[in-house]
Amino acid sequence: MSTRLTIYHNPRCSKSRQALALLTERGIEPEVIEYLRTPLTEAELRALLRKLGLKPAEILRTGEDVYKEKYKGRTLTDEQSLKALVESPILMERPIVVKGQHAVVCRPPEKILELLD
Repeated sequence: MSTRLTIYHNPRCSKSRQALALLTERGIEPEVIEYLRTPLTEAELRALLRKLGLKPAEILRTGEDVYKEKYKGRTLTDEQSLKALVESPILMERPIVVKGQHAVVCRPPEKILELLD
């Protein structure tokens, strides 16, 4: 039995929609988590970051207005970056797809193919 895929999805994001379409075109129906409606807890974010092999700052969207208003010009520690992601889920890079103990930020959406091999 294959491992189920999970996509942390923002339906307003074109890259997120493209990644989801890549999966469904291949007959894969992932678990879709709209992380803006169901934000991740700090523990869930820590687990996701371990699967990604990334630090919190590496999945921060620094172009978002909330980032510019609250954090621009500051150097955030890992804990401060994690707190920012918990407080403002819009700051999380997307889409992120998880398969078992592995995850990728699907930018570009074709990066999803790394999990399908």
